[in-house]
Amino acid sequence: MRFRLKPIAFTLLCTFAHPASANVELLALRMDKTFRAMAAPTQETPAFIEADHLTGKKESQIEATGNAILRKRGQSIRADRLLYFQDTQDLDAQGSVVLAQGGNTMSGPHLKLNLDTSIGIMEQPVFYLAENDGRGSADMLHIHNKQHYTLDNANYTTCPADNQDWLLKMHGLEIDRDRQIGTAHHAWVEFMGLPILYSPWMDFPLNDQRKSGFLSPIFGNTTNSGREFTLPYYWNIAPNRDATIAPRVMTKRGVLLSNEFRYLEPRYSGELQVDVLPSDALANRSRTRIALIHSQAIAGALNGYVNLNSVSDDAYFRDLGSTVNTTSQANLLQEAVLTHGASWWNAAARAQRYQTLQDPAAPIVAPYKRLPQLTVNAQRNRSGANLAFAGEFVDFSHPTMLNAKRLMFNPSVSYPLINDPAFYVTPKIALHSTHYVMGTNNASGLPNASRTLPLYSVDGGMAFERDWNLLGGDYVHTLEPRAFYVYVPYKNQNLLPNFDSAQANFDFTQMFTENRFFGSDRVGDANHITLAITSRLLEQGNGTERLKLMVGERFSFKTPQVNLVAPTTTTSKSDILLAASGRVTKAWSFDSEFQYDPNQAHSQRYNIATRYRPELGKALDLGYRFARNTLRQIDLSGQWPLFNRWHAVGRLNYSLQDGKTLESIAGLEYNQSCWTLRFVAQRITVAAQQANTGIFLQLELNDFISVGLDPINALKQNVPSYTKLNEKPANKPGSVLR
Repeated sequence: MRFRLKPIAFTLLCTFAHPASANVELLALRMDKTFRAMAAPTQETPAFIEADHLTGKKESQIEATGNAILRKRGQSIRADRLLYFQDTQDLDAQGSVVLAQGGNTMSGPHLKLNLDTSIGIMEQPVFYLAENDGRGSADMLHIHNKQHYTLDNANYTTCPADNQDWLLKMHGLEIDRDRQIGTAHHAWVEFMGLPILYSPWMDFPLNDQRKSGFLSPIFGNTTNSGREFTLPYYWNIAPNRDATIAPRVMTKRGVLLSNEFRYLEPRYSGELQVDVLPSDALANRSRTRIALIHSQAIAGALNGYVNLNSVSDDAYFRDLGSTVNTTSQANLLQEAVLTHGASWWNAAARAQRYQTLQDPAAPIVAPYKRLPQLTVNAQRNRSGANLAFAGEFVDFSHPTMLNAKRLMFNPSVSYPLINDPAFYVTPKIALHSTHYVMGTNNASGLPNASRTLPLYSVDGGMAFERDWNLLGGDYVHTLEPRAFYVYVPYKNQNLLPNFDSAQANFDFTQMFTENRFFGSDRVGDANHITLAITSRLLEQGNGTERLKLMVGERFSFKTPQVNLVAPTTTTSKSDILLAASGRVTKAWSFDSEFQYDPNQAHSQRYNIATRYRPELGKALDLGYRFARNTLRQIDLSGQWPLFNRWHAVGRLNYSLQDGKTLESIAGLEYNQSCWTLRFVAQRITVAAQQANTGIFLQLELNDFISVGLDPINALKQNVPSYTKLNEKPANKPGSVLR
C-alpha cells in the first residue's frame, strides 16, 4: 500500500507581473458599456482592462469600476473596483476579487499586488483547484514573488462546496513553485470535526513529481500477528531511484522492517526487497526475506534476467503473509537467465532452482534444479513451407532423486496445401529425439537411453457464414467444422526417467496437439482423429459474440499404450467435450464447458460460470466446478449497493467435496462524495490445517490521503468484478507516481 498527500498545486498564483520595458505606449482607450485599455507604458507585455466605468484619475492612475477585469498572458483579476498605478505597477483590487488562471481561482475581498515585483497580499483568500476539484481558504495570502507564496491559517479539502466532512488545517502553508513543493506547518486532518492525524511539519509535491516523506500509516489486525501498525517512509533518491522503508509493528511478534529499493537505467532496471524481523516473539527466532528482480541489456540482442527469492524458514509466509498470493507460495523461484533474440531464432541459457517451503501436514516433493538449461528455437518460411526447430539441453539435479542430463531435438515442417479464409488443410511432420545420460542417485540402475519418434499430423477445416435476422437483430451466423489427424508410432518408454512431463487435461486446446503430455520425457503414441465443430452468433454492427457453441470428440483407431495416468477405458472413443459461452444481454454473460464420458455414461467434469454486471458498482459472479471424485466447488462473488451509499462486496469459495470454506472475503463500503470508508474481513487457508483471518479498515480521503490497512488489492484479487467506486478514470496532473 502506497499513499501520499496529493499535490496542492496552486497554479492560480502564477505571475501577474513581468519585467518592465520603457518602449511600450498606452495604445487605446475605448469607452462603451465596456472600456478597454492596453497599459502600461513601462510594461513589456500590455495589460488589458475592461469595466463598466474607466477613469483616469491622475497622469499615471487608472480606476476601473463595475465588473472590472485586468487580463495579462492568460491570467485575470476581477473585482468591483480596480486601481492601477502605471508608474509604480501597483494594483489595488477591492470587492469580490478573483484571481484566475487555467481554471484555478483565488478570491477574496481585497488584493494588493505589484505587477513589477510580484509582491502582494490578499485578505481572506478562498481558492479552487481545477486539477483535483480541491478547494480551501486562509486568513491571509502573502505573495512574495512570482514563484513563492505563504498562506496563514489555511485549510484544504476535496469535498464539494456544501460539504466539509474532512479538512486539512494548518497554521502556515508555503508554496515554492521553483521546486514545486508545498510545506505545511502544524498541520492536522479533521474528519467529521474530529482530528485524526497531526504533523508539526510536512511537505508535499505540487505536481506529479515524487517526493521524499512519510506515507499514510497502516493499521490492521490478523489472528497470527495481532494488532499491526506500519508507518512507511518514501525516499526519492533520484529521478531513476527510490526506496520505501516500512517498519511493521506486530503486537504478538515484534517489529518487521520492510525495505524496497527500485532503480531504472537505460540498460538495466530492477527491484530489491529485504524484510527483517530480528526477533519473532512467537517463533523465538529471527525471520528474513529477500527478493530481487533484475533485467539487463548486455550487448546487442543479448539480455540478462535474475529472479531470486528466499525466506528464512518454511512458515514465513504462513505466519507473516496477508494475501493468498503470498501465503500459498510453496516453491520460491531462484534463477538467472541469458537470452539472445534474432529475427528468426532465439536462444536462452538458464540456471534454475527453488526453495521449497514445506507444510508438515502436507509435505511435497521439491522440484528438480536445472543447472543449466539451454534452449534454441527457430522458425523460417521457405517456398511456402514453415520450417521450425526446438532444441533443449538440461542437467537435472536433485539431492535424493535420480540425476541426469537430457538432450532434446524437435525439428518440424508443415506445408499448407490450401490456405484460404474459408478452407485450410495443413499437413505436418516432426521428429522428437531425446537422449539421456544418467547420473547420481540411480538406485534402479537405469542405463543411458534415447528415444526418437516421428509425429505426423494433418489439420483441416472450413468456415461458413451467413447473415441472419433473429428477433429483430442483424447477426452473422458461422459454422466452423474442423478435423485433426495425428499418427505417432508406439515405443515403450517405461525405462525412461520422468523429470518434467505430465499428462495434459483433455480440453479443446489439447485436442488439437500432437502430444498428450507436457514436457519432453514422454511422447504419446497416437493413431486418432479429432472432429469438432464451432458455431458463433456475432452482431453485425460491432462484432460482439452473443453466442458460441463448441462440440468435439476424439476417435482412436488404436488404444494408446503410453500413459502416466492409468486409462479409465480402452474403447476407441474419447470423452465428448461441449462448451457454450456468450454475452446474452449487455448485463448477462456466461461461460461453460462440459466433459462427458460416453463409455461409462456419466459426466467427467464441468465448469459453469455466469456474470451479471448491469452497471458500474453492480456485479454478481456465480461459478460451479466439478471433477469426478476430485472436485466440487462453488464460487460466489460480487459487489452490490445496499442503501444510503453503502455497498456490499465479497466472495465465497466453498468445497462441497471437503465440506469447508477454502477462501472467503466480505466487506462493506461507504462511498461519500469526497471520502470512502471500507471494512473488510478475509479468511484464507495458509496450510493444510491452518487458516488466517485478516481485518482491513480504511478511511480514504479522495485525492489526498488514506488511513488504515488497504483492502483494495485483496478485493481485486478475489472479486473479479470489483470496482473502486471513487477511482477516477485517469490520473490528473497532480497525481502521485506511487
